[in-house]
Amino acid sequence: MQIRISWPSGHTTATIDETPTSRALAGVLPIVSTARTWGEEVYFDTPVSTGTEPGARQVVEPGTVAFWPEGDALALCYGPTPISRGAECRLASPCNVLGRLDDDPRILATVRDGDPIRVEAA
Repeated sequence: MQIRISWPSGHTTATIDETPTSRALAGVLPIVSTARTWGEEVYFDTPVSTGTEPGARQVVEPGTVAFWPEGDALALCYGPTPISRGAECRLASPCNVLGRLDDDPRILATVRDGDPIRVEAA
């Protein structure tokens, strides 16, 4: 599945793998939410609530699309967060890995805290 993520100053697409969380996410698209930033991570609330899946990770590659079960939020990391060690992408806690951004993850640097953000099927 492909999704499109858009905000006032840009957009990107992502390829999402087949997982229980991604199936739940697909069932509620489109989502309109408010972007939050935490270091070089963008995250935002979703109407999906799910548990941690096997294979959940806290340290991910830049551009990973993850779901944060503790916050019912999508998390898009493109660089270090306040708890990272060095240049790693370290999320707040283990997240379900859903897929990857199709474009350069640095595009997420144009997302501002409080921006409206929309996720829809691409």
